Amino acid sequence: MAHNDTILIQISGVSYRYPGSAQPVLDDLSLTFREQDRLGLIAPNGSGKTTLFHLIMGLIKPDQGTIEVFGKKVEKPRDFIPVRRKIGLLFQDSDDQLFSPTVMEDVAFGPMNQGKTREEAIEISRKTLAFLGLENFEERITFKLSGGEKRLVALATILSMEPSILLLDEPTTGLDARTKSRLIDILNHLNLARIVISHELEFIQSVTDHIYTMENGRINLDEELHIHQHHHVHRHGKQPHKHV
Repeated sequence: MAHNDTILIQISGVSYRYPGSAQPVLDDLSLTFREQDRLGLIAPNGSGKTTLFHLIMGLIKPDQGTIEVFGKKVEKPRDFIPVRRKIGLLFQDSDDQLFSPTVMEDVAFGPMNQGKTREEAIEISRKTLAFLGLENFEERITFKLSGGEKRLVALATILSMEPSILLLDEPTTGLDARTKSRLIDILNHLNLARIVISHELEFIQSVTDHIYTMENGRINLDEELHIHQHHHVHRHGKQPHKHV
C-alpha cells in the first residue's frame, strides 16, 4: 500500500460488544484506510465485519476507541451526516436499502437528500442506471425485482450519491454468474477506494488489492491472504484444467 495517500478512515483501538453479550465482537481493532486502498475482508459469520461497517457509518457507537473519517473525529450523530454523504454502504440485505415504490424514486432519493433539484436527481439517476445496465428499470416496482436485480438497484442508490468510498457487504448475494461478472467489471471501472466483505474468493480477488481475515475481534493486517487460482498442464493429459 502506498503510504503517501490521504488517510480516509482511521480507526484506533475500537471495541464493541452487542447488548447482553459477554464477548466483544470487536476488540481493540485498529485500521488505517487510504485513498487508493481496495481492501477485502474474508472471515466467518459473527467475526465483526458488518459491525465494523456499521460503526464507520455511525449506525452503532463503539464502547471504546476512536474513529476519524476524512480527518475528523466522528462521535455524535451529527458528525456522521457528512460521512453518510460521502461513503456508500451496500447493506448485506438489499431489502434494508430499498424502500420506495419504484426504482427511479429509490435511486433519486439520495441525490435529492443531498440538495439536488428533482430534475438533477433524475438526470443523475438515469446516468447511474445506464452505467449499471439498468436503463429500462426506472418505472419497475422495487419489491417485484429478483434478488440480483435488487442488488444492482441497491448499488445504484449508492452510486447516485457520488461517494468517495464504497463499503460493500456481501455484494454478490443473489447474483448469477453473469451478473457477478458484470459487477466485477462495474467495480473495476470505478476509481473508488473500497472495503469489500465477501465469502466468494474469486470475486473478492477480482475487485480488491489486499485481502485480510478477521479473528478475535481484530483485522489480521500482518497476515495478508494470497488467494490464487492454480492453472497448469499435466504431463499425461492434453487438456489444461483449473484447480480453484
